[in-house]
Amino acid sequence: MNREHQDSVFIIAEAGVNHNGERELAFELVDKAAQAGADAVKFQTFDARKLASATAPKAGYQKNTTDASESQLAMLQKLELPRAWHKDLQDHAKARGIQFISTAFDVDSLDFLCDLGMPFFKVPSGELTNGPLLWRFARTGKPLVLSTGMATLSEVEQGLAIVAHALADVQEPASMAEVWRCWGDAAARARLQGHVTLLHCTSQYPTPMEEVNLRAMDTLRNAFGLEVGYSDHTEGLLIPLAAVARGARVIEKHFTLDRNMPGPDHKASLEPDELRQMVEQIRALQQVLGLAAKAPQLSEWDTRTAARQQVIVLRDVAAGERLERQDLGTARTGRGLAATTLWERVGTCANRAYQAGEVLE
Repeated sequence: MNREHQDSVFIIAEAGVNHNGERELAFELVDKAAQAGADAVKFQTFDARKLASATAPKAGYQKNTTDASESQLAMLQKLELPRAWHKDLQDHAKARGIQFISTAFDVDSLDFLCDLGMPFFKVPSGELTNGPLLWRFARTGKPLVLSTGMATLSEVEQGLAIVAHALADVQEPASMAEVWRCWGDAAARARLQGHVTLLHCTSQYPTPMEEVNLRAMDTLRNAFGLEVGYSDHTEGLLIPLAAVARGARVIEKHFTLDRNMPGPDHKASLEPDELRQMVEQIRALQQVLGLAAKAPQLSEWDTRTAARQQVIVLRDVAAGERLERQDLGTARTGRGLAATTLWERVGTCANRAYQAGEVLE
């Protein structure tokens, strides 16, 4: 994952399956993501027959947004991104100045995407506990972004242990005991630094505000010492901005050309103008966050000179006369001794004659 600047938030515009199986729509989604200023546009690559069995039920949100009588397999078959489109979409994205990435849901799809040269891989929440596939993701050697929707903290740790094993060993583990032995090696865990980003996520479309739980992002950062981000399924722009303010380094957000289109993810997606607004506001927020140092900004120096008070003499004083507390005060003068030096001058003798209101030298 390449950031234009080291401190820049990486924004993934998640097209997902919102192309609805239409080639022109997929290309238009790339255009809109690029126009919005996102860093990457992401699709999903899968063979529906390998992803879901004929009897697999739909999630509740999928029943609400698609034909409830249709099987998950039938729905997914209509939403596959044909392999023949991938290279053309990748080339189109490159021409538009945006990274093309896609998430794999099976090993064959992962191998196919490897051949296309993905810059990094996003592992979806549903595959975090799919040890064999997760191990293969990690063996690509590409940076990984792991989404953690639906997961407990222990399941996140298990996923990281599998990734660490894959980075350390060319042989697939024979058991989870072997994975955990590797996890006990500090050197194996250290390989995750700069290589894995954890995305907090709530896998509900749309996510209710009361179930966002952004503090869990802090928990992930503190527990594993890795960069964190947020994969958002809420309505609107508030939560991605709040996540950035809380330290998210990666933001992923679904978008569509029209929320009224048929399909499981459109209703929880931003429309193009909203995506553009989100990117603009995140970029502005990055500037607002600034650096951790507390120091005067360049534009403040003129105001600092004009607004701060210095020590003055409150009455006419002769040269050599002893200065008492009641003889000294402060006022804005633009020059002279800082107000905090007033106490030190009490009891000293005037170095010259002063008139009331003059700056003490």
